Amino acid sequence: MSKFEGVLVSDHWLQSQFTQVQLRTLKSKFVSFKNQNAELTAADLPLLLAKLKPFSELFKEKEIGDLLSESGFDMSNGIDFEVFLRGYLNLHSHAAAKLGNSNNSSSFLKATTTTLLHTIDESEKESYVAHINSYLRDDPFMKQFLPIDPATNALFELARDGVLLCKLINVAVPNTIDERAINTKRVLNPWERNENHTLCLNSAKAIGCTVVNIGNQDLVEGRPHLVLGLISQIIKIQLLADLNLRKTPQLVELVEDNNDVEELMGLAPEKVLLKWMNFHLKKAGYKKAVTNFSSDVKDGEAYAYLLNVLAPEHCSPATLDTKDPAERANLVLEHAEKMDCKRYLAPKDIVEGSANLNLAFVAQIFHQRNGLSTDNKKISFAEMMSDDEQMSRDERCFRLWINSLGISSYVNNLFEDVRNGWTLLEVLDKVSVGSVNWKHATKPPIKMPFRKVENCNQVIRIGKQLKFSLVNVAGNDFVQGNKKLILAFLWQLMRFNMLQLLKNLRSHSNGIGKEMTDSDILKWANRKVKSTGRLSQMDSFKDKSLSNGIFFLELLSAVEPRVVNWNLVTKGGSDEEKKLNATYIISVARKLGCSLFLLPEDIMEVNQKMILMLTASIMYWSLQQSTDESESSPSPSSVSATPEASPAPSVNGDEDSSISMTGSAAEIFNLSIDDAASDTTVSSIQENNNDAGLQ
Repeated sequence: MSKFEGVLVSDHWLQSQFTQVQLRTLKSKFVSFKNQNAELTAADLPLLLAKLKPFSELFKEKEIGDLLSESGFDMSNGIDFEVFLRGYLNLHSHAAAKLGNSNNSSSFLKATTTTLLHTIDESEKESYVAHINSYLRDDPFMKQFLPIDPATNALFELARDGVLLCKLINVAVPNTIDERAINTKRVLNPWERNENHTLCLNSAKAIGCTVVNIGNQDLVEGRPHLVLGLISQIIKIQLLADLNLRKTPQLVELVEDNNDVEELMGLAPEKVLLKWMNFHLKKAGYKKAVTNFSSDVKDGEAYAYLLNVLAPEHCSPATLDTKDPAERANLVLEHAEKMDCKRYLAPKDIVEGSANLNLAFVAQIFHQRNGLSTDNKKISFAEMMSDDEQMSRDERCFRLWINSLGISSYVNNLFEDVRNGWTLLEVLDKVSVGSVNWKHATKPPIKMPFRKVENCNQVIRIGKQLKFSLVNVAGNDFVQGNKKLILAFLWQLMRFNMLQLLKNLRSHSNGIGKEMTDSDILKWANRKVKSTGRLSQMDSFKDKSLSNGIFFLELLSAVEPRVVNWNLVTKGGSDEEKKLNATYIISVARKLGCSLFLLPEDIMEVNQKMILMLTASIMYWSLQQSTDESESSPSPSSVSATPEASPAPSVNGDEDSSISMTGSAAEIFNLSIDDAASDTTVSSIQENNNDAGLQ
């Protein structure tokens, strides 16, 4: 059962002052203090607040007590969590006043967990509403709620049931969510709403959004700054989707030397957009380089030159002749409208340098008319630089997984961004806390090549400590961008992370800290399905019978009976039916709470690495529910009835199936997948790799 998560406060105004992340943090501190003190009284509040780091540096305990009393704070009653929150807000205002406009003020506000007041940019809100009204106006379900009035809070109210955000994700990256999995009744109960938000957040991660500090409850409450921030990320991903060589090979024209193509491939989409803009500005005779979408475009001159070179038929001398930036901005937008560009911003947004809206505007110009040549030789070269389909899918999976971990680095191009070793060290420190010696690490930008090698050598050392198979693999292989070895390492790291999560969960539930293996996951999945009376099973994670998706739908139904609507499931006889089932599986699993980065094709083709991660993610969610239910009362069952189960199909396993990769890298990439009940030991893996002559 999807649970209605979140720290709830009876006073709605008080709850509105905090995000769920902040409430959880403060609740944890409050409960910890309460556990150390049998009974809390009003006299304990100053002591409790004084123990919070930001306040401890500014106030003494007695001073806190005096400030609370002077503010008329009621100190006569006992302390509960809401009293603690009110005291916290009260003291926060005193702290902000004490710091005033000093340089320490912003650092203090960052150090505390409360933000008190989150402002939103009304221009951005108006622009995003226009985007939603435009792209979802014909949606069969959403059209009854559109158009949204940007002058009201209707956007945030509409986002509270999760449907809008799910639909918007599918606009940005089509088919990310199987819309059959979205709860779309006009009135949803709390559990259905929670499922939609879980599906939304897990799907947002799967397209590259950063959602580390957003919880389901934040979306249920329609918290404006968080909802707008998520919408901004989704729209940005949509607008920048074509700014890469795979989608737009003509971008190769932006580099003069073929040797610079790899550098272009490693740039973030925003940087590619700037490079494209400067490429045309140089041709137009504009003397200055544009380095951002804010201060460098405020006067509108760069836009005037850009549009004149891209669409000279709509050119007007008045645009450059005028001395008034606001008037020039208006003429620029009129020029863009003649090119059928969507109006994402108003003249004042250009003049004020709104970075997000200017980026959206330039992206729209790129989509309408990129002005790049169709030189077949250059395009052919760009296409040759692209990876094969399977490697691209693996790169996508690991890139999105890394970005979901909440590390400070953001990966745009996996093979380029990990070459300095820093990002890999951040991931290792997240997966195996304390494993990295940061004193021996160099943070980007790194000019000296040997520093990159040092970082990558430490990555290899930690990998060996974690018993990864890295025979004859050196840090320089990563620096040189050996794609197969990078993917092989990341697969082991991703698998290690999942097995550790499962091990810790099992240890927490039964006190047994035994290592978790692939075989354990396989056995668990088969037992779970068998316990429902069904006959299907998987012989291994490369069992070809898994391609129709039936086994995973039965597994999902076994861990949560009501989650699969069997009326929507096909027999999986044709490729089209298999794809329908695979897409539904991924969305249903994300709806439950599984964090997944695979594609439907990975299920259809039985990619054993991704099949293992899918099964392990479902197992992790199921064990979490068992652990939570043992510590709390069961969730209400007043939800829709379980759909009628379909008969289990027959299973014909294929024990001889295998992943086709060549060379020594394949030995690493395919390692440690237990095909049946036997465990594959690290020593035997290393022996196999030695036999293969891994270089």
